[in-house]
Amino acid sequence: MLFELLAAGAGATAPQNKFGFMEAMQQGGAISWSVVTVLAIMSFGSFFILFTKWWDQGKIMKQARDLHTVFWRAPSLREGAAKLEKNSAWRQLVDDGLTAEDQHGKLTDSIEAHDWLHNTLARTESFINARLAQGLPFLATVGATAPFVGLFGTVVGIYRALIAIGIAGSASIDKVAGPVGEALIMTALGLLVAVPAVLAYNYLQSRNKRIAESLSAFSNDILANINSKGTIKPQHAAAAQLKAAPAAKPAGPITAPKV
Repeated sequence: MLFELLAAGAGATAPQNKFGFMEAMQQGGAISWSVVTVLAIMSFGSFFILFTKWWDQGKIMKQARDLHTVFWRAPSLREGAAKLEKNSAWRQLVDDGLTAEDQHGKLTDSIEAHDWLHNTLARTESFINARLAQGLPFLATVGATAPFVGLFGTVVGIYRALIAIGIAGSASIDKVAGPVGEALIMTALGLLVAVPAVLAYNYLQSRNKRIAESLSAFSNDILANINSKGTIKPQHAAAAQLKAAPAAKPAGPITAPKV
């Protein structure tokens, strides 16, 4: 009889504790679900901003490549502006510059045309750069706070695990390692959300910097062209025009005049 009981006890499988993400969420309760929901919203917002801003920046960069082949080859700024896309940042600069030129003669206070045009173009540049920077503070906030949100979930999970261990009165390694390991999932999720947000912020910020430099250079070219009545154009645009112009025919052989 004793041997039968021992055999039955050996054959019976000991109950196993299940550990995993869903088990950690069930034990964590509303706080764990709230933390995961916040992290999911942060992650979705970060990738949405990344792709939308990347698309907008790529569109502006593509339009910039057409400036020297289309815009500066036009006889005047107005004709060149008509060849640009209607809602592009580059056309907005040209239109605002031409509007400022027309408005300068209507001013009652004496102000130099250069200062008036420069301030108008600078204001337009600031507006465009501000539009490009929209959403980047959200990426910076996610990169800075997501690890702490995940850490908060970890702290709550560890607190619940320690309370349960204290109530059970058992502090063996199997009772401690499982719940603590589940709680650390929240920290991993926080880092998983924060790292892409930081990378996206730095990437978009560097592209915005290049676009801002191009806008500033284009603004200076417009200012010089307006103040010079269309005689001054960028050197690369002038070189492109000379390259596109037909080459002059070579002169014929020199012959002595007949007497």
